[in-house]
Amino acid sequence: MSSDDFSLPQLNETDLTYDEGGPGSVRDVPTSPKSAADLEQVFDVPVVVSAVLGSSRMPIGDLLRLGPGTVLELDRKVGEAIDIFVNNRLVARGEVVLVEERLGVTMTEIIKNDH
Repeated sequence: MSSDDFSLPQLNETDLTYDEGGPGSVRDVPTSPKSAADLEQVFDVPVVVSAVLGSSRMPIGDLLRLGPGTVLELDRKVGEAIDIFVNNRLVARGEVVLVEERLGVTMTEIIKNDH
């Protein structure tokens, strides 16, 4: 990405609020309300979205014996929320739904991660 792809706001001395100590201890930078247009530059960035129904642990020997028709028990109960990951980061929980003969997921909870 080149520096011509986006521009950063230009701040001057009057845009900054200082602690009592004066310049050198920046406290707040004025912010303006954000909109979807502010994110337009990342709209085309591809991400991997995964809906995880559950998981199971087993020895490799058992894994190699799995075949068509084998039932694999997962660590979730029927009706329990599934995890929704974006780029391997948990972002939401949801429920499985049927949409025109295909499986889908409806989000029921957004996970806020402070990291």
